[in-house]
Amino acid sequence: MSRASRAVGPLAALALMTALAGCVDNAPAADSSGTAGGPAGLTVESTASACTLSASTAPSGNLVFTVTNAGSDVTEFYLLAEDGLRIVAEVENIGPGLSRDLVTVAKPGDYFTACKPGMVGDGIRAPFTVTDSGADVAPTGELADQITAATTGYVAYVKDQTEQLLTGTEAFVTAYKSGDDEAARDLYAPTRVHWERIEPVAESFGDLDPRMDLRQADLAEGEEWTGWHLLEKDLWQPTAAANGGEEYVPLTQEQRDTYADQLLADTRDLMDRTHSAEFAAEISADAIGNGAKGLLDEVATGKVTGEEEIWSHTDLWDFQANLDGARVAYDGLRDVTVVKDPALVEQLDTRFAELQGLLDQHRAGDGFVAYTELDTDEVKELSVAVDALSEPLSRLTAAVVL
Repeated sequence: MSRASRAVGPLAALALMTALAGCVDNAPAADSSGTAGGPAGLTVESTASACTLSASTAPSGNLVFTVTNAGSDVTEFYLLAEDGLRIVAEVENIGPGLSRDLVTVAKPGDYFTACKPGMVGDGIRAPFTVTDSGADVAPTGELADQITAATTGYVAYVKDQTEQLLTGTEAFVTAYKSGDDEAARDLYAPTRVHWERIEPVAESFGDLDPRMDLRQADLAEGEEWTGWHLLEKDLWQPTAAANGGEEYVPLTQEQRDTYADQLLADTRDLMDRTHSAEFAAEISADAIGNGAKGLLDEVATGKVTGEEEIWSHTDLWDFQANLDGARVAYDGLRDVTVVKDPALVEQLDTRFAELQGLLDQHRAGDGFVAYTELDTDEVKELSVAVDALSEPLSRLTAAVVL
C-alpha cells in the first residue's frame, strides 16, 4: 500500500534517493475546460497543510491533474469515489519540488480529492464534482476492440490472482494457527506474490488494504495493527535491538487465531469484490495504465528500499510480483500503444527487459535471496533501473486515452 518513506538504513536511504531523482512526468498539455476534444487540465499544489486545486469541478471525460509538491515531505494525490473509500485514480511518490501528472477518465458524479503529505493518514480532502460534458470520449472501431480485450483480460487476471491468493492464504493460516511456523514461513512469500501483483486493485477498495497490508511503521496513533505484516513479525521475531529496545512478546494462541482468521476473511472479501459485476465495470484503460505505474511506485518506495518485509527480508519476491503485475497491465495495453506511440513501446519493452535481467541475478531456487544479502551497489543498480522504467511507464496512460 502507499507508504511514507522511512529510512531503515543506508541501503534504504540510497535506494529512495535514487528512485526519487528526476521524477517529473510529462503528459500532453491540457486546457482548463476540456473543450475542442482535449482533456480538461487542473493544477494541484500540495503542501504540509493544504491541497489547492485550480478548480473544484471539471467536465466528464479525460482529466489531467498536474500535481506539484510545494511542501517538504513526499506526497501523493488521490481522486476518490463519493464514498471517500474507493480510489478512482492516484499518483504517488511526488518528491518535494517535483510535479507529476495524473491522467484519468472520469464519469459525471461526486468525488473527493485528497493530498497526503508524508503519504500517511486520510489526507487533506475536499469535494470535487464532475459535470456531464455530453461528450462521448469512448474509443471506436479497432481501438475500442483492443481496449475491450485489454480490460477483459485484466479482469480475468485479477480474478485468477485473488483465487490463488485465497488458496495460499488458507494453507498459510492453517499452518500458522497450528503452530507449524516453519511451514508458515515457507508459504509467506509465495502466497503474498498474488497480493503484490494486484496491489493497486486492493488499494482501490480503501478499507481492505490497511487491514491486510499495513506496516507497523505506518500505524497511526490508536490504530489497531492487523494483517500480513503483524503475522510476519510473529514468524520472524526480532531481537530487542531491532524492536525499539524492547523484548518482542509473541502473540498468544488466541491472538494468532483471531488475526489469522481476520486475514483469511479479508482475503475472501477481496476475492468476492473482484469477482463482482461492479468491479468488472469499473476497470478501464486508464485504471490499468495508472495501476501499472502504481506498482512501480510500490517498488520504489518499499521493495527496493527493503522497508516492506522488514522482518522476513523477502522484499525481492514482492519486487518481482509488482513487476509482474505492471508487465501484465502494460502487455494488455501494448497493442493500443503500438498504434498511438510506437517509440514508447520500444522504450518500455527495453526497460522492462533490463530491470527483469537485473532482478534475475538475485534468484535463489524458486525464489530470491534475502534483501539483506544485497550490497550498496546492487541496490543502487536496481534503483536506477526502476527509475528508468518508471519514467516511460508514467506516459502509458496518456498515450492510451488522450
